[in-house]
Amino acid sequence: MGNSGSAVKVCTDHQGGINWLSLSPDGQRLLTGSEDGTARLWSTADSQCRGHFQGHESYITFCHLENEAAFTCSADHTIRKWDVMTGQCLAIYRGHTSIVNRILVAKDYLFSGSYDRTARCWSVDKEKQIQEFRGHRNCVLTLAHYSSRDVLEEEEEEEEEEEKVSRDLLVTGSTDCTVKVWWVSSGRCYQTLLGHTGAVLCLILDAPNRELFSGSTDYTIRTWNIVTGEQLKVFKEHQGSVICLELVNRHLYSGSADRTVKCWLVDTGERIQTYKAHKHSVSTLKYHAGILFTGSGDACARAFNSKSGVLQKIFRGHKFIINCIQIHNELLYTASHDGTLRIWDIRGICKRNKRRLKKERSAQGRSSQKGSLSRLFNNKVGCMVQQENGE
Repeated sequence: MGNSGSAVKVCTDHQGGINWLSLSPDGQRLLTGSEDGTARLWSTADSQCRGHFQGHESYITFCHLENEAAFTCSADHTIRKWDVMTGQCLAIYRGHTSIVNRILVAKDYLFSGSYDRTARCWSVDKEKQIQEFRGHRNCVLTLAHYSSRDVLEEEEEEEEEEEKVSRDLLVTGSTDCTVKVWWVSSGRCYQTLLGHTGAVLCLILDAPNRELFSGSTDYTIRTWNIVTGEQLKVFKEHQGSVICLELVNRHLYSGSADRTVKCWLVDTGERIQTYKAHKHSVSTLKYHAGILFTGSGDACARAFNSKSGVLQKIFRGHKFIINCIQIHNELLYTASHDGTLRIWDIRGICKRNKRRLKKERSAQGRSSQKGSLSRLFNNKVGCMVQQENGE
Protein backbone atom coordinates (compact mmCIF):
# COMPACT_ATOMS: atom_id res chain seq x y z
CA MET A 1 0.00 0.00 0.00
CA GLY A 2 1.32 3.46 -0.86
CA ASN A 3 2.40 5.87 1.85
CA SER A 4 0.96 9.35 2.31
CA GLY A 5 2.70 12.49 1.16
CA SER A 6 2.52 16.09 2.36
CA ALA A 7 2.45 19.07 0.01
CA VAL A 8 5.60 21.20 -0.01
CA LYS A 9 3.42 24.24 -0.72
CA VAL A 10 -0.28 25.10 -0.74
CA CYS A 11 -1.40 28.13 -2.79
CA THR A 12 -4.71 29.52 -1.54
CA ASP A 13 -5.03 32.77 -3.54
CA HIS A 14 -8.15 31.76 -5.52
CA GLN A 15 -11.56 32.39 -3.98
CA GLY A 16 -13.24 29.55 -5.87
CA GLY A 17 -12.57 26.10 -7.23
CA ILE A 18 -9.79 25.67 -9.80
CA ASN A 19 -11.18 24.12 -12.98
CA TRP A 20 -8.00 23.82 -15.03
CA LEU A 21 -4.22 24.01 -14.81
CA SER A 22 -1.94 24.66 -17.81
CA LEU A 23 1.88 24.50 -18.05
CA SER A 24 3.76 26.77 -20.46
CA PRO A 25 5.83 25.05 -23.20
CA ASP A 26 9.07 26.29 -21.62
CA GLY A 27 7.99 24.99 -18.21
CA GLN A 28 8.57 28.33 -16.48
CA ARG A 29 4.95 29.15 -15.62
CA LEU A 30 1.64 27.62 -14.66
CA LEU A 31 -1.82 29.07 -15.27
CA THR A 32 -4.90 28.31 -13.15
CA GLY A 33 -8.49 29.12 -14.17
CA SER A 34 -11.04 29.40 -11.40
CA GLU A 35 -14.68 29.51 -10.42
CA ASP A 36 -13.93 32.97 -8.99
CA GLY A 37 -13.78 34.30 -12.57
CA THR A 38 -10.04 34.97 -12.50
CA ALA A 39 -6.89 33.26 -13.72
CA ARG A 40 -3.58 33.31 -11.92
CA LEU A 41 -0.04 32.88 -13.22
CA TRP A 42 2.52 30.99 -11.12
CA SER A 43 6.29 30.68 -11.39
CA THR A 44 7.53 27.08 -11.35
CA ALA A 45 10.89 28.34 -10.01
CA ASP A 46 9.53 29.56 -6.66
CA SER A 47 5.79 28.72 -6.79
CA GLN A 48 4.88 32.40 -6.32
CA CYS A 49 1.85 34.02 -7.95
CA ARG A 50 3.18 36.30 -10.73
CA GLY A 51 -0.04 37.45 -12.35
CA HIS A 52 -3.75 37.94 -11.67
CA PHE A 53 -6.00 38.12 -14.74
CA GLN A 54 -9.37 39.76 -14.04
CA GLY A 55 -12.15 40.66 -16.46
CA HIS A 56 -14.42 37.68 -17.05
CA GLU A 57 -17.99 38.15 -15.86
CA SER A 58 -18.46 34.52 -14.83
CA TYR A 59 -16.40 31.46 -13.89
CA ILE A 60 -13.49 30.26 -16.01
CA THR A 61 -14.02 26.78 -17.41
CA PHE A 62 -10.65 26.14 -19.08
CA CYS A 63 -7.31 27.83 -19.71
CA HIS A 64 -4.29 27.48 -21.97
CA LEU A 65 -0.80 28.92 -21.48
CA GLU A 66 1.78 29.78 -24.13
CA ASN A 67 5.20 31.26 -23.29
CA GLU A 68 4.09 34.87 -23.84
CA ALA A 69 0.30 34.74 -23.85
CA ALA A 70 -2.46 33.15 -21.78
CA PHE A 71 -5.95 32.19 -22.93
CA THR A 72 -9.06 31.68 -20.82
CA CYS A 73 -12.65 30.75 -21.66
CA SER A 74 -15.67 31.31 -19.51
CA ALA A 75 -19.32 30.78 -18.77
CA ASP A 76 -19.71 34.45 -19.79
CA HIS A 77 -19.62 33.17 -23.43
CA THR A 78 -16.23 34.77 -24.19
CA ILE A 79 -12.56 33.87 -24.60
CA ARG A 80 -9.81 36.23 -23.50
CA LYS A 81 -6.14 36.55 -24.41
CA TRP A 82 -3.73 37.96 -21.80
CA ASP A 83 -0.17 39.26 -21.77
CA VAL A 84 1.70 37.10 -19.25
CA MET A 85 4.16 39.87 -18.36
CA THR A 86 1.72 42.73 -17.76
CA GLY A 87 -1.55 40.91 -17.04
CA GLN A 88 -3.22 43.11 -19.65
CA CYS A 89 -6.17 41.68 -21.60
CA LEU A 90 -5.05 41.74 -25.24
CA ALA A 91 -8.21 40.47 -26.94
CA ILE A 92 -11.78 39.40 -26.25
CA TYR A 93 -13.28 36.85 -28.62
CA ARG A 94 -17.07 37.24 -28.79
CA GLY A 95 -19.57 35.18 -30.75
CA HIS A 96 -20.57 32.13 -28.74
CA THR A 97 -24.07 32.29 -27.27
CA SER A 98 -23.51 29.95 -24.31
CA ILE A 99 -20.79 28.63 -21.99
CA VAL A 100 -17.42 28.17 -23.68
CA ASN A 101 -16.04 25.00 -22.10
CA ARG A 102 -12.90 24.20 -24.10
CA ILE A 103 -10.20 26.00 -26.10
CA LEU A 104 -7.25 24.79 -28.14
CA VAL A 105 -4.40 26.86 -29.60
CA ALA A 106 -2.67 25.51 -32.71
CA LYS A 107 -0.43 27.48 -35.08
CA ASP A 108 -2.15 30.85 -35.62
CA TYR A 109 -5.55 29.43 -34.76
CA LEU A 110 -7.62 29.53 -31.59
CA PHE A 111 -10.38 26.92 -31.49
CA SER A 112 -13.28 26.86 -29.05
CA GLY A 113 -16.15 24.52 -28.18
CA SER A 114 -19.36 25.58 -26.50
CA TYR A 115 -22.69 24.58 -25.05
CA ASP A 116 -24.24 26.52 -27.97
CA ARG A 117 -23.58 23.36 -30.06
CA THR A 118 -20.88 24.98 -32.16
CA ALA A 119 -17.12 25.03 -32.38
CA ARG A 120 -15.39 28.14 -33.71
CA CYS A 121 -12.02 29.15 -35.10
CA TRP A 122 -10.44 32.54 -34.39
CA SER A 123 -7.30 34.35 -35.43
CA VAL A 124 -4.96 34.33 -32.45
CA ASP A 125 -3.66 37.82 -33.23
CA LYS A 126 -7.06 39.39 -33.87
CA GLU A 127 -10.48 39.30 -32.27
CA LYS A 128 -11.93 38.08 -35.57
CA GLN A 129 -13.81 34.81 -35.98
CA ILE A 130 -12.49 32.90 -38.99
CA GLN A 131 -14.85 29.94 -39.08
CA GLU A 132 -17.88 28.40 -37.41
CA PHE A 133 -18.45 24.64 -37.27
CA ARG A 134 -22.15 23.94 -37.03
CA GLY A 135 -23.74 20.49 -37.12
CA HIS A 136 -23.67 18.96 -33.64
CA ARG A 137 -27.07 18.49 -32.03
CA ASN A 138 -25.75 19.18 -28.54
CA CYS A 139 -22.85 20.83 -26.74
CA VAL A 140 -19.24 20.43 -27.89
CA LEU A 141 -17.13 19.12 -25.01
CA THR A 142 -13.68 18.31 -26.39
CA LEU A 143 -11.38 19.32 -29.26
CA ALA A 144 -8.36 18.03 -31.20
CA HIS A 145 -6.46 19.44 -34.19
CA TYR A 146 -4.22 18.04 -36.91
CA SER A 147 -3.04 18.70 -40.45
CA SER A 148 -3.89 16.39 -43.34
CA ARG A 149 -0.18 16.56 -44.23
CA ASP A 150 0.40 14.42 -41.15
CA VAL A 151 -1.93 11.62 -42.26
CA LEU A 152 -2.82 11.77 -45.96
CA GLU A 153 -0.76 10.36 -48.80
CA GLU A 154 -0.18 12.54 -51.87
CA GLU A 155 -2.79 10.74 -53.96
CA GLU A 156 -5.36 11.15 -51.17
CA GLU A 157 -4.59 14.86 -50.94
CA GLU A 158 -5.28 15.22 -54.67
CA GLU A 159 -8.85 14.11 -54.00
CA GLU A 160 -9.39 17.11 -51.73
CA GLU A 161 -8.59 19.86 -54.24
CA GLU A 162 -11.03 22.34 -52.74
CA GLU A 163 -9.35 22.09 -49.36
CA LYS A 164 -5.79 22.61 -50.59
CA VAL A 165 -5.61 26.21 -49.39
CA SER A 166 -5.59 24.92 -45.82
CA ARG A 167 -5.10 21.30 -44.82
CA ASP A 168 -5.92 21.83 -41.14
CA LEU A 169 -8.66 19.76 -39.58
CA LEU A 170 -10.56 20.13 -36.31
CA VAL A 171 -12.00 17.19 -34.37
CA THR A 172 -14.94 17.76 -32.02
CA GLY A 173 -16.58 15.45 -29.49
CA SER A 174 -20.12 16.16 -28.33
CA THR A 175 -22.84 15.09 -25.93
CA ASP A 176 -24.82 14.12 -29.05
CA CYS A 177 -22.71 10.89 -29.02
CA THR A 178 -20.78 11.76 -32.19
CA VAL A 179 -17.28 12.79 -33.15
CA LYS A 180 -16.98 15.11 -36.14
CA VAL A 181 -13.96 16.01 -38.27
CA TRP A 182 -14.04 19.41 -40.01
CA TRP A 183 -11.99 21.18 -42.66
CA VAL A 184 -10.87 24.39 -40.96
CA SER A 185 -10.72 26.41 -44.20
CA SER A 186 -14.35 25.86 -45.21
CA GLY A 187 -16.09 24.75 -42.02
CA ARG A 188 -17.30 21.70 -43.94
CA CYS A 189 -17.75 18.44 -42.04
CA TYR A 190 -15.29 15.92 -43.47
CA GLN A 191 -16.52 12.95 -41.42
CA THR A 192 -19.00 12.06 -38.71
CA LEU A 193 -17.82 9.13 -36.58
CA LEU A 194 -20.79 7.11 -35.36
CA GLY A 195 -20.75 4.34 -32.77
CA HIS A 196 -20.86 5.83 -29.28
CA THR A 197 -24.19 5.68 -27.45
CA GLY A 198 -23.25 8.26 -24.83
CA ALA A 199 -21.63 11.69 -24.62
CA VAL A 200 -18.05 11.91 -25.89
CA LEU A 201 -16.01 13.29 -22.97
CA CYS A 202 -12.40 13.03 -24.17
CA LEU A 203 -10.30 12.70 -27.32
CA ILE A 204 -6.69 11.69 -27.95
CA LEU A 205 -5.18 12.02 -31.41
CA ASP A 206 -2.27 9.97 -32.79
CA ALA A 207 -1.85 11.62 -36.21
CA PRO A 208 1.31 9.72 -37.31
CA ASN A 209 -0.60 6.44 -36.90
CA ARG A 210 -3.82 7.91 -38.33
CA GLU A 211 -5.71 7.06 -35.14
CA LEU A 212 -8.17 8.87 -32.91
CA PHE A 213 -9.28 7.62 -29.49
CA SER A 214 -12.57 8.72 -27.92
CA GLY A 215 -13.90 8.08 -24.42
CA SER A 216 -17.58 8.23 -23.58
CA THR A 217 -20.32 7.98 -20.96
CA ASP A 218 -21.29 4.72 -22.68
CA TYR A 219 -18.36 3.16 -20.72
CA THR A 220 -16.31 2.52 -23.88
CA ILE A 221 -13.23 3.81 -25.65
CA ARG A 222 -13.28 3.63 -29.43
CA THR A 223 -10.41 3.81 -31.90
CA TRP A 224 -10.96 5.36 -35.33
CA ASN A 225 -8.99 5.66 -38.53
CA ILE A 226 -9.07 9.42 -39.06
CA VAL A 227 -8.60 9.12 -42.82
CA THR A 228 -11.35 6.60 -43.59
CA GLY A 229 -13.56 7.13 -40.53
CA GLU A 230 -13.53 3.39 -39.88
CA GLN A 231 -14.04 2.25 -36.30
CA LEU A 232 -11.04 0.02 -35.54
CA LYS A 233 -11.56 -1.25 -31.99
CA VAL A 234 -13.90 -0.90 -29.02
CA PHE A 235 -12.44 -1.15 -25.49
CA LYS A 236 -15.30 -2.35 -23.28
CA GLU A 237 -14.11 -3.31 -19.79
CA HIS A 238 -14.91 -0.11 -17.87
CA GLN A 239 -18.03 -0.08 -15.72
CA GLY A 240 -18.49 3.68 -15.75
CA SER A 241 -18.01 6.76 -17.94
CA VAL A 242 -14.55 7.19 -19.45
CA ILE A 243 -13.44 10.64 -18.27
CA CYS A 244 -9.80 11.03 -19.33
CA LEU A 245 -7.25 9.46 -21.67
CA GLU A 246 -3.46 9.47 -22.00
CA LEU A 247 -1.45 7.83 -24.82
CA VAL A 248 2.20 6.88 -24.22
CA ASN A 249 4.33 4.57 -26.39
CA ARG A 250 1.31 2.76 -27.87
CA HIS A 251 -0.11 2.25 -24.38
CA LEU A 252 -3.49 3.88 -23.75
CA TYR A 253 -4.42 4.85 -20.18
CA SER A 254 -8.09 5.50 -19.39
CA GLY A 255 -9.56 7.01 -16.22
CA SER A 256 -13.17 6.25 -15.38
CA ALA A 257 -16.11 6.93 -13.09
CA ASP A 258 -15.80 3.24 -12.11
CA ARG A 259 -12.89 4.34 -9.84
CA THR A 260 -10.20 2.67 -11.92
CA VAL A 261 -7.60 3.42 -14.56
CA LYS A 262 -6.92 0.79 -17.19
CA CYS A 263 -3.93 0.38 -19.48
CA TRP A 264 -4.49 -1.03 -22.98
CA LEU A 265 -2.17 -2.15 -25.74
CA VAL A 266 -3.31 -0.03 -28.68
CA ASP A 267 -2.16 -2.47 -31.35
CA THR A 268 -4.07 -5.47 -29.97
CA GLY A 269 -6.81 -3.91 -27.83
CA GLU A 270 -5.70 -6.04 -24.88
CA ARG A 271 -6.16 -4.63 -21.37
CA ILE A 272 -2.88 -5.31 -19.58
CA GLN A 273 -3.28 -3.49 -16.26
CA THR A 274 -5.95 -2.07 -13.93
CA TYR A 275 -5.01 0.55 -11.33
CA LYS A 276 -7.29 0.43 -8.29
CA ALA A 277 -7.44 2.15 -4.87
CA HIS A 278 -9.46 5.23 -5.88
CA LYS A 279 -12.56 5.81 -3.77
CA HIS A 280 -14.30 7.97 -6.38
CA SER A 281 -14.15 8.76 -10.10
CA VAL A 282 -10.73 9.23 -11.73
CA SER A 283 -10.91 12.81 -13.00
CA THR A 284 -7.43 13.31 -14.45
CA LEU A 285 -4.25 11.36 -15.13
CA LYS A 286 -0.70 11.89 -16.36
CA TYR A 287 2.16 9.54 -17.16
CA HIS A 288 5.69 10.52 -16.13
CA ALA A 289 8.89 8.47 -16.18
CA GLY A 290 7.24 5.08 -15.75
CA ILE A 291 4.82 6.37 -13.10
CA LEU A 292 1.10 6.94 -13.57
CA PHE A 293 -0.24 9.88 -11.56
CA THR A 294 -3.98 10.20 -11.04
CA GLY A 295 -6.38 12.72 -9.54
CA SER A 296 -9.73 11.65 -8.15
CA GLY A 297 -13.07 12.80 -6.86
CA ASP A 298 -11.99 11.42 -3.49
CA ALA A 299 -9.68 14.48 -3.19
CA CYS A 300 -6.49 12.41 -3.40
CA ALA A 301 -3.76 12.15 -6.01
CA ARG A 302 -1.98 8.83 -6.42
CA ALA A 303 1.20 7.48 -7.97
CA PHE A 304 1.25 3.97 -9.44
CA ASN A 305 4.04 1.90 -10.93
CA SER A 306 2.74 1.96 -14.51
CA LYS A 307 4.01 -1.55 -15.28
CA SER A 308 3.05 -3.48 -12.15
CA GLY A 309 0.06 -1.41 -11.12
CA VAL A 310 1.37 -1.18 -7.55
CA LEU A 311 0.29 1.94 -5.64
CA GLN A 312 3.44 3.80 -4.61
CA LYS A 313 2.13 6.93 -2.92
CA ILE A 314 -1.05 8.76 -1.93
CA PHE A 315 -1.08 12.56 -1.86
CA ARG A 316 -3.62 13.72 0.73
CA GLY A 317 -4.63 17.26 1.63
CA HIS A 318 -7.24 18.47 -0.85
CA LYS A 319 -10.85 18.72 0.34
CA PHE A 320 -12.67 18.26 -2.98
CA ILE A 321 -12.17 16.72 -6.41
CA ILE A 322 -8.80 17.17 -8.13
CA ASN A 323 -9.60 18.58 -11.57
CA CYS A 324 -6.17 18.73 -13.16
CA ILE A 325 -2.54 17.73 -12.60
CA GLN A 326 0.77 18.82 -14.14
CA ILE A 327 4.36 17.65 -13.62
CA HIS A 328 7.54 19.68 -14.01
CA ASN A 329 11.07 19.24 -12.61
CA GLU A 330 9.93 16.31 -10.44
CA LEU A 331 7.23 18.40 -8.80
CA LEU A 332 3.59 17.37 -8.98
CA TYR A 333 1.02 20.18 -9.22
CA THR A 334 -2.60 19.40 -8.32
CA ALA A 335 -5.50 21.82 -8.81
CA SER A 336 -8.74 21.20 -6.97
CA HIS A 337 -12.31 22.36 -6.68
CA ASP A 338 -11.39 23.33 -3.12
CA GLY A 339 -9.67 26.40 -4.64
CA THR A 340 -6.10 25.40 -3.83
CA LEU A 341 -3.06 24.60 -5.94
CA ARG A 342 -0.86 22.10 -4.13
CA ILE A 343 2.75 21.29 -4.99
CA TRP A 344 4.30 17.93 -4.10
CA ASP A 345 7.90 16.69 -4.23
CA ILE A 346 8.06 13.47 -6.26
CA ARG A 347 11.85 13.14 -6.48
CA GLY A 348 11.87 10.12 -4.16
CA ILE A 349 9.34 8.20 -6.27
CA CYS A 350 11.14 9.10 -9.49
CA LYS A 351 14.54 8.01 -8.12
CA ARG A 352 13.19 4.68 -6.90
CA ASN A 353 11.53 4.10 -10.25
CA LYS A 354 14.72 4.95 -12.16
CA ARG A 355 16.69 2.46 -10.02
CA ARG A 356 14.05 -0.20 -10.67
CA LEU A 357 14.13 0.45 -14.45
CA LYS A 358 17.93 0.29 -14.42
CA LYS A 359 17.84 -3.09 -12.62
CA GLU A 360 15.25 -4.41 -15.07
CA ARG A 361 17.32 -3.33 -18.08
CA SER A 362 20.41 -4.88 -16.53
CA ALA A 363 18.55 -8.15 -15.88
CA GLN A 364 17.17 -8.12 -19.43
CA GLY A 365 20.69 -7.54 -20.74
CA ARG A 366 22.06 -10.51 -18.77
CA SER A 367 19.13 -12.65 -19.92
CA SER A 368 19.73 -11.62 -23.51
CA GLN A 369 23.46 -12.39 -23.17
CA LYS A 370 22.68 -15.82 -21.71
CA GLY A 371 20.28 -16.46 -24.56
CA SER A 372 22.94 -15.52 -27.10
CA LEU A 373 25.52 -17.80 -25.47
CA SER A 374 22.97 -20.60 -25.34
CA ARG A 375 22.14 -20.18 -29.02
CA LEU A 376 25.87 -20.08 -29.84
CA PHE A 377 26.44 -23.30 -27.84
CA ASN A 378 23.46 -25.03 -29.48
CA ASN A 379 24.66 -23.96 -32.92
CA LYS A 380 28.11 -25.38 -32.20
CA VAL A 381 26.61 -28.65 -30.94
CA GLY A 382 24.44 -28.78 -34.05
CA CYS A 383 27.47 -28.32 -36.28
CA MET A 384 29.35 -31.08 -34.41
CA VAL A 385 26.43 -33.49 -34.79
CA GLN A 386 26.24 -32.72 -38.49
CA GLN A 387 29.99 -33.37 -38.88
CA GLU A 388 29.76 -36.69 -36.99
CA ASN A 389 26.88 -37.74 -39.21
CA GLY A 390 28.92 -36.81 -42.25
CA GLU A 391 26.38 -34.20 -43.32
